[in-house]
Amino acid sequence: MKFVYGKNDWSTMERGMENCYLLTNGLGGFSSLTITGSSARNDHAFFMSCIKAPNNRYNMILNLGEKLITNGNIYDLMTQEYVNSKKNRIGYLYESSFSFEDIPQWLYDADGVQINKKIALKQKENTIAVIYEVRNCTKNKVKFEVTPYMEFVPKGEILKKSQTFNIDNNSIISNNIKLNYKTNGEIVNYDTEYEDDILFSHDERDGRDEIGCAAHNHKIEFNLSAKENKEFYIIYSMEEINECAEKIIDDAVIYRKNLIDKSNIKSEIGKMLVKSADMFVVNRDSTDGKSIIAGYPFFGDWGRDTMISLGGCCIYTGQFENAKSIFRTFTHYCKKGLMPNLFPEGSEKAWYNTVDASLLFINALYDYYKVTRDIEFIKELYPVLEDIILWYRKGTDFGIFMDDDGLICAGKGLDQVTWMDVRINDILPTPRHGKPVEINAYWYNALRIMDEFSTITKNEPKDYLVLSEKVKESFNIKFWNEENNCLNDIVSLSHNVEPMCENNHDKQIRCNQIWALSMNYTMLDKEKEIKVLDTIFEKLYTPYGLRTLDMEDSEFKGFYGGKQFNRDMAYHQGTVWVFPLGAYYAAYLKVCDYSEDAVKNVELQLQVIEASLREGCVGQLPEIYDGKNPTISKGCFAQAWSVSEILKVYYLLENRGGAI
Repeated sequence: MKFVYGKNDWSTMERGMENCYLLTNGLGGFSSLTITGSSARNDHAFFMSCIKAPNNRYNMILNLGEKLITNGNIYDLMTQEYVNSKKNRIGYLYESSFSFEDIPQWLYDADGVQINKKIALKQKENTIAVIYEVRNCTKNKVKFEVTPYMEFVPKGEILKKSQTFNIDNNSIISNNIKLNYKTNGEIVNYDTEYEDDILFSHDERDGRDEIGCAAHNHKIEFNLSAKENKEFYIIYSMEEINECAEKIIDDAVIYRKNLIDKSNIKSEIGKMLVKSADMFVVNRDSTDGKSIIAGYPFFGDWGRDTMISLGGCCIYTGQFENAKSIFRTFTHYCKKGLMPNLFPEGSEKAWYNTVDASLLFINALYDYYKVTRDIEFIKELYPVLEDIILWYRKGTDFGIFMDDDGLICAGKGLDQVTWMDVRINDILPTPRHGKPVEINAYWYNALRIMDEFSTITKNEPKDYLVLSEKVKESFNIKFWNEENNCLNDIVSLSHNVEPMCENNHDKQIRCNQIWALSMNYTMLDKEKEIKVLDTIFEKLYTPYGLRTLDMEDSEFKGFYGGKQFNRDMAYHQGTVWVFPLGAYYAAYLKVCDYSEDAVKNVELQLQVIEASLREGCVGQLPEIYDGKNPTISKGCFAQAWSVSEILKVYYLLENRGGAI
């Protein structure tokens, strides 16, 4: 699927900054700028390297400033906002088109000269290449200049003017970091200049620090004679440069096309999602294995997000070795039955504040087994699975334990252990202590899977099936809400009601109940499943995702934006999230037994995904939208579980449920 944009998409500078591209290198590094080539946020960068995979990232080169000099005129092709708008660089006026399929490409036209620009990252290496194909159709000589705007600072930090930059022997050194470069142009050095008034308007909109700084002390010059066509290149790398730019770009295209061949996904949107999903799979140096970045540009690799994203990022796309590596990465850190929510970096300790990651680990492993029938791998991990169930039954950290009724309780004090995990000092906008609906859906599903796994691995079945029946009975009694024809979001503990669980939070209509219908094993009868689907469609459904709270609820917040506090307060209080939409479609198809009408209905509703892929980050699906009027993507512009869960729906449609 190829996305093409034209001048109407950057009729103003603001319009041109609405969309961006994303390239990743499998280490955590990336390249991302707007389709007009500007940096609209501090985390936009031409070259964001990763020193230690996947989270130790450095913004090496913020952007490239390009100028065309011909016939006595200077055409500044760079686009960038500044604090003083009179200083804005408006190169988008010369931009004819932007396209993205496997790599981003820009086409510029000025005074009879055409420039085709394309860039690519090398996989598993901190290397980026840019090629300029310049066609001089005039009788004049042409000079083309490229100025790198450098930072060499950790991701999210601001360059200080005290930081020096030295360029020598095909390398740039700053902040004790060496960046090699290779080019067929001529280097022209000058004293370092700092631009400390760069405006990141998207950060300003989100209440983040909106003013940045970059340095430049050299430019790269290329010259053309009259009526001459030439190809110019620049390569930047943290490694020794042994390849040409053309090969780096060709390899990037081939790599992405091979992803499609391995996946066997047929639909055009599905193929695009396969390519997009792979961008989240990264190396993790601490385990010498694989992991999954939760979202670009803000997040690292998190336990819960990884388990939900594993399907679309690896399993349904045929990347089975990556899946196995990720499973092993997490088992390495499993502690007291809990999978890490955050991995340790340096001397830090892992965070285990998640009740769902371990249960989702079991479900993801079951999805892997159903596709691969890899019994030996299940045998390898079976002791870890047993340990998870054991700890959940007897109790582990963060108030996680099985109550007398067989249901799982979680959370105490200020701990937030479900995915609705915002905490602002002592404020919990979505307190979910007690028995969360989706956690107990995962628990039942895990028990049924363990019963099956114990059989195929010839292990003692224990009482998994018997316990699952008790869970099913308790779940139907305690979670069913006859008044609203749906499931309660939280059920209080059998012997205690914490203050945070009062005020009817348990009866709020939230999207969490969808996972009680979409898992491999579920507990409701068909009549109740249909009622839940109807309630979700009426109260929470949008074509872009599910609302986290019913619009009629007094706590509903329809707008996500502004300062951190305001964003946090709205995060799970009505904001639309993309990833539960995948579970909704999966549940709908399952409940309707993949009837012809159900399949047609889902295919019709999925048509809007193409529009989603064009807006925001090209070819990606975002984290969230506003709850009241979900039109503009917000949060992370590329979110792993959003892509994964929608890709799963395409897999299910093409296989009519298939192995999954």
